[in-house]
Amino acid sequence: MPQKIKVRYQEEIVPKLTEQFGYKNVHQVPKLVKVTLNRGLGEAAQNAKALEASLVEIGVITGQKPVVTRAKKAIAGFKLRQGMPVGIMVTLRADRMYAFLDRFINLALPRIRDFRGISPKSFDGRGNYTLGIREQLIFPEIEYDSIDQIRGMDISIITTANTDEEGRALLKEFGMPFRDS
Repeated sequence: MPQKIKVRYQEEIVPKLTEQFGYKNVHQVPKLVKVTLNRGLGEAAQNAKALEASLVEIGVITGQKPVVTRAKKAIAGFKLRQGMPVGIMVTLRADRMYAFLDRFINLALPRIRDFRGISPKSFDGRGNYTLGIREQLIFPEIEYDSIDQIRGMDISIITTANTDEEGRALLKEFGMPFRDS
């Protein structure tokens, strides 16, 4: 399945972007580098079950085992000690990245309630896109009965694009449903 997106990128998207931006070399055409999923779990310090449930959920969604992120400093106001778990993250590359992106764009995003497209303003200035999701239920792999609490996550799509315009054009060609601003 990820081959389908990769072949589409090479056969359709590269020529389109080359024509649109006037690239002289195929290596100038922006491409996807990685997709990072991140979930902050402030309650994980007190509740180990929340951490376990999140590890399983993100693992099912991505097909890859997530890494537990830990606090770098102690913050007394948050009852946080150095080394305590504060979140989980996973970085997807190559085939898993393409497979996840395909499922995310075509299956998960349309399942968001009152969905009118995603904001075209969440680029970072270098062609990378980040969006937050409020609930994990939009992914078809997650069953409603199996979750203990609705939690969101951040998804960052890292590209080799130099400008937001190039990154937006690349993601639009992949089928990302941007809202008309």
